[in-house]
Amino acid sequence: MGGATRLVHCVVERGIATITLDSPANRNALSRRLIADLHDALDTAEQARARIVVLTHVAPAFCSGADLSERASNNAPTDSGPMVHALQRLGGLTAPTIAAVDGAVRAGGLGLMASCDLVVVRTDATFAFTEVRIGVAPAIISVPILRRCGWSKLAGPFLTGEVFDAATARDMGLITHVTDDVAATVATLTDGVLRGAPGAVAATKRILRRPGDWEDMQHLSETLFRSAEATEGMRAFAEKRTPSWVEGSGT
Repeated sequence: MGGATRLVHCVVERGIATITLDSPANRNALSRRLIADLHDALDTAEQARARIVVLTHVAPAFCSGADLSERASNNAPTDSGPMVHALQRLGGLTAPTIAAVDGAVRAGGLGLMASCDLVVVRTDATFAFTEVRIGVAPAIISVPILRRCGWSKLAGPFLTGEVFDAATARDMGLITHVTDDVAATVATLTDGVLRGAPGAVAATKRILRRPGDWEDMQHLSETLFRSAEATEGMRAFAEKRTPSWVEGSGT
């Protein structure tokens, strides 16, 4: 980026990669620079073999959607490939992903949020699919969103662009947790994930994302029960101690 200030930061501590959207001047709009920096941050998380990725933001908004000023000033068609790839990466990482939302989310920002495995939002957060109001449709983001939600509950918000609240978003299946303290809830979730065996957590994420048939699941179960993690986990259970993959286990 030629020395320009980064719009997305990544810090990895204790196996947790915290990726922060940091473009508050335009409410973390999805500019080309921000998306490029997001990919760099995801690279950092993968290279560090982070066990969890938390996607958070600088106030006031989680993400306002596409950078409309950038789109309007560019006569050439905008390549949406980097955005598509970002959504795919968030959902496809081996590590569980958690969206930590302390502010408003609009349009494409809902795609980022919905691509994560767990979505923790503050009680007063608001949401809107505003695409139809500027003459476009929530096309790309519909892929992760429709994987989480039934279309009938999305029909009103998609077709009208109306603002809805956290309780409505949870009823849709769009989010998983509503809380007055996002940071505390995320900390509880990350602690829980870190207590699970890394390979077992990755396998569980794959099940959630791509459920298999009976034969697939029988094979997966038998493979996991033969794994080194399972051997250690069952031995730790029998010996009434913490498994070796938990930080501070002393083994």
